[in-house]
Amino acid sequence: MRVAFLGLGIMGSRMAVHVARSGHDLRLWTRTDGKAQAWADRNAGEAFATPAQAAADADAVISMVIDGPQVQEILLGADGAASKAPLGTLFLDMSTIAPDAAVMIAAELNARGHRFIDAPVTGSSPAADSGTLTIMAGGEATDIDRAQPLLEAMGRTIVRCGPVGHGQLVKLLNNAVAVANALTAAQALVAGRAMGADLNALVDVLRAGSGGSAVLDLKSRPFLEHDYSTLFKTAHMLKDVRHCLDAVAAAGASFPAAAAAGEVLADAVDRGFADDDYASILEVVEAREGFRL
Repeated sequence: MRVAFLGLGIMGSRMAVHVARSGHDLRLWTRTDGKAQAWADRNAGEAFATPAQAAADADAVISMVIDGPQVQEILLGADGAASKAPLGTLFLDMSTIAPDAAVMIAAELNARGHRFIDAPVTGSSPAADSGTLTIMAGGEATDIDRAQPLLEAMGRTIVRCGPVGHGQLVKLLNNAVAVANALTAAQALVAGRAMGADLNALVDVLRAGSGGSAVLDLKSRPFLEHDYSTLFKTAHMLKDVRHCLDAVAAAGASFPAAAAAGEVLADAVDRGFADDDYASILEVVEAREGFRL
């Protein structure tokens, strides 16, 4: 396919590599001047000055940016991809945005004669590097079928979640569970430190026992080393948890563990860790408890 790939940040730059390696013709755009051309020079494809130019003869448009307003701008704005994309172009938004924003964007694209699926991802940058992301797809079955070769280029597990917006619903719930688990692990480590426990032994037992989780495997070493090298920015995780809580509240339900994690993430952002990995929540736990690992 001819694929316009919009957004080459921490995740998008890695995902686009696998699309190119699968033989697709990439047409690249990113907000930062020169970044798309630098990526093309290292990998493959052609850089363009606007999303509209990148999408002008595309079969599919993949967007991977920060939030809903950015997705709306680069797809539906004056220089957005939809303004020049051929009739019937398939749009895949792989950003993490509010479910109702995905539904609105889909409706506008449909009205312009295009197709849309929301396909957010999980796995952070290591899975993006290896092409083993888990992708949650929301949309019509025929549209997901059409997108399947692109999704399989970037991910190992493709989960069909229902209609448009439901990929986002499942992704937001997953992220909320992940950060709630990370917060629990951080609290356990700080409590263990207060009691004089061997923290490496504690991690070994948690990993081997019922207290284990994928996020423990991913964050235990960064916690112990106070290493917040960015795999998933604290500010981005806070955005996702807030979207999750908004959707849960709109359904008349609650998610107390996510609400608690959201408060800690907001505190970490206020302490200057917005651009660091969300393992920075440890700093908040340590400060509140008065113990440092």
